[in-house]
Amino acid sequence: MASGRFYLDKADPENWAATNTWSARIAGSARDAGLHPAVIELMSVRISQLNGCAYCLDVHGRKALQLGITAQQLSVLPSWREADELFSDLERAALTIGEAATELPDPELRRAELARARAALTDAQYSALQWVAIRMNVYNRISILSEHPVRPRE
Repeated sequence: MASGRFYLDKADPENWAATNTWSARIAGSARDAGLHPAVIELMSVRISQLNGCAYCLDVHGRKALQLGITAQQLSVLPSWREADELFSDLERAALTIGEAATELPDPELRRAELARARAALTDAQYSALQWVAIRMNVYNRISILSEHPVRPRE
């Protein structure tokens, strides 16, 4: 039995490269749909919270702050539904989609939640946000299984 961390991304560089190519295509769809990168990062943080991915929380939390998401928004993100005034309709729709794709609630609840989110979006945005949520869940799982470390920063 091997000891130490097994970095899935480094163990299979071809699949890692394919994952990143797929990810870049999804990012292009999000851009083409007119979605601001801050919305994508906000969704990525929420998905990473739900999945418990410390590495991705560190990466996407920093990116979110750099793109204009406020510290207050990040602080209340686990309870975003109780802080409606801090999030735009688009952000709330993205968070709804992110949670639905991550938690996969029962079909009736999922359909109702997604219908409300879709009402605030174009078809291109609705599609892109679902792909972004799927992508973030994939990256969370790669980082969690690889136990990517979070290194202290100054």
